[in-house]
Amino acid sequence: MKVSLEPVVKASNNLKEMLNKAIAREIQVSIQYMWQHVQAIGVKGIAVQDQFKQVAITEMKHAEKIAERLWYLGGTPTTKPAAIDVGSTLKEFLELDTKAEVEAIDMYKEIIDLANKEKDITTAFIFKEILEDEEEHHDLFTTMLEEV
Repeated sequence: MKVSLEPVVKASNNLKEMLNKAIAREIQVSIQYMWQHVQAIGVKGIAVQDQFKQVAITEMKHAEKIAERLWYLGGTPTTKPAAIDVGSTLKEFLELDTKAEVEAIDMYKEIIDLANKEKDITTAFIFKEILEDEEEHHDLFTTMLEEV
């Protein structure tokens, strides 16, 4: 009996490209947030620097999960991050981070819609879980921004 090495789910090239954009974004923000953790200064910066680190680690885990899914779907995960903009002040960090999270939320809703249209329930489920994290990150950054 011959066993197929092809994935059971077929993903369109468009969906695979979107997953790669998501990976590039997750790598970008994981670096961005980690560098902000390192560069946070002042009383307010020190008070929140561990938050940047924890979110950076979560984002890297997202990149890993998306890359594993893309690989299963027959795509090759990117190793290149999207453009990284760390900022230079705590307020700028948080403004950039809030914007990045809004972009992620919008992108991940699109991926969920496309995955559902393609009947790729697993990809949609993965991104629903990640979307929940991204909304929490958005809430964290907007709340921290109120205090700066």
